[in-house]
Amino acid sequence: MARAEFLLIDNSNSFTKFALASRDAVGPSRKIPTAKLDPPMLAHTLRGWKFDRVVLCSVVPKKAALISKALAAFPLCPVSHRTRLGVGIDYPRPATIGADRLANAAAALHFFGAPVVVVDFGTAVTFDIIDSRGCYAGGVIAPGLEAMTDYLHQRTALLPRISLIEPPAALGKSTKHAMLAGAIFGYRGLVREILRQIKSELGARRLHVAATGGYAELIASGVKEIHGVAPGLTLEGLRLIGNLNFPPP
Repeated sequence: MARAEFLLIDNSNSFTKFALASRDAVGPSRKIPTAKLDPPMLAHTLRGWKFDRVVLCSVVPKKAALISKALAAFPLCPVSHRTRLGVGIDYPRPATIGADRLANAAAALHFFGAPVVVVDFGTAVTFDIIDSRGCYAGGVIAPGLEAMTDYLHQRTALLPRISLIEPPAALGKSTKHAMLAGAIFGYRGLVREILRQIKSELGARRLHVAATGGYAELIASGVKEIHGVAPGLTLEGLRLIGNLNFPPP
């Protein structure tokens, strides 16, 4: 039976990720589709795990309420702008910042320093900017890669649903390859231009860019402005936030 101090939960639109963590490292993890998350599925997913405290970031309020109720026996830290994050916030309406974005910001500042941008390739692609003062300064939200390609399939009679992989060339020799070229090369162009604008507006001579999320490896492989891929960045942020909000005795 696995035991740890923290249970970390990243409740996003598509999937909910669970991980055990000590104060120093994230441990084993599990993932389920958020649409299937209910009390029996939650109990099944956590079977065999023991933990003392819970750190939760959620962008799905109904599921967050379900999780909070099911784990009411444990001290629980819901991540928000009111939580101790280790990151300042310079944003007009901080309550509107997604909890996952705050977790990403906390991890990025800790691991990479400031200024830094996190590009999270999830259901939406988000860009979160931490300025040279170590403050969350704003962000960008664009449609996710799957949302764009699924929309083409749903709204046209002849375009298929495709699996997203590296296209063989920009000159598509089939409908599938033409769609892949438009999606992957077009998306990389979107990412580059947004990063160019961010760097210009920050006036930054040096700007570290970290990518995370499901399609981070695929897109970052062709975008030299992205300096590295950090697959577990959100969970690392939750671990760091857990340390701040549950100080050791």
